[in-house]
Amino acid sequence: MNLTGNTVLITGGGSGIGRALAEAFHALGNQVIISGRRAAVLEEVTKANPGMAWLSMDATDAEGIRTFADQLIAAHPDLNVVINNAGIMKNEHIKAAPDYLDIAEETIATNLLAPIRLTAALLPHFLQKPRAAVLTVSSGLAFVPMVATPTYSATKSAIHAYSVALREQLKGTSVEVIEIVPPYVQTTLQGDHQATDERAMPLDAYISEVMDILTNRPDEKEVVVERCKPLRFAAQNGNFDQVFAMVNGVHS
Repeated sequence: MNLTGNTVLITGGGSGIGRALAEAFHALGNQVIISGRRAAVLEEVTKANPGMAWLSMDATDAEGIRTFADQLIAAHPDLNVVINNAGIMKNEHIKAAPDYLDIAEETIATNLLAPIRLTAALLPHFLQKPRAAVLTVSSGLAFVPMVATPTYSATKSAIHAYSVALREQLKGTSVEVIEIVPPYVQTTLQGDHQATDERAMPLDAYISEVMDILTNRPDEKEVVVERCKPLRFAAQNGNFDQVFAMVNGVHS
């Protein structure tokens, strides 16, 4: 992927990994547009980064995503990159069924259906560009699930599978497909405590390593930082049970 001269949409760009990626791409001279539900937060980010733009999008609204894509392309016809980053992660108590279903369905709509819907809405435009890219954000938990967040883990596994299949279907076109696979990072994804959790990878260090991989290994199809490799390759390494126990605090 060429990291300069792009017009880039980053969903969930108001905080966490999304904001950090937006600022990193913006610093490289790309036109960056961030989206999310909270207009005030998006406006705050763009004010802190002159030249960055924002547009509200509700990731759970199927019709709204189509309208959003039309408005986005009309306002930014040079758009050629999307980073499907927006996501939610909430604990679920399966024994309380069916009470947890609201969380499960919101998670599926936000983490899985939204990137599929947005990608479908943008692809006809991207295929007309001389170069374009669809970036998905999965998780180390796509490969070693967290018991407390079963639907989150499942949606990230699905995003991985979707990315692999999408890449193969788009082979020979102008559209690249790149999957970003984060480990546990210091963000507020699961609350303010996560942003200071010493067990999590510092956000600035994570983004630095991601941008280094994108810059120096431009043909990489999965961006997996060193910290995430034990999860990503647990099955291949033959130590899935041990890594699963580590992730979930299981003691034999």
